[in-house]
Amino acid sequence: MMFSNPLERLARLCSILGGLLLTALMLMTCYSLVGRNFFDTALIGDFELTGIGSGAAIALFMPLCQFKRDNIIVDFFTANRTAAFNHKLDRFGDLLMTVIFALLAWRCGAATLNARESMGASMLLGFPDWIVFLSMCIPFALTAFIAAMQTLSKFNPEAASA
Repeated sequence: MMFSNPLERLARLCSILGGLLLTALMLMTCYSLVGRNFFDTALIGDFELTGIGSGAAIALFMPLCQFKRDNIIVDFFTANRTAAFNHKLDRFGDLLMTVIFALLAWRCGAATLNARESMGASMLLGFPDWIVFLSMCIPFALTAFIAAMQTLSKFNPEAASA
């Protein structure tokens, strides 16, 4: 399957990176549990790495979720509305997602700069906080851009229901 849209390729790359990150976290957790329970050795900082990696992975899944329009939609009140009304409502939802993810990207960017200046780090491993914020800032910015493109698109409501 060929993906011609550059935004789709970027969103899929983010999703693949998120999946690889979660796989690495799962393997690390298994290693840590086996070591703790059978060999009485602990992997120092596994909880920190799990928290850091989970946050980054969630952020990495967001661009593809937005691109595919796979966010949770409650259509209880709109199920019997016209396609044109739902189309306008969907564009408004895309606009809200643009604003939300732009704000998230902005605040993560500000946190990146602040953490870099203050040299903040995790307690056990000393993992730099700015890397954590940057790993979320980029996918959030991409998600905001995708949502903005969808807001401005001429999305065909009839094609979506087919």
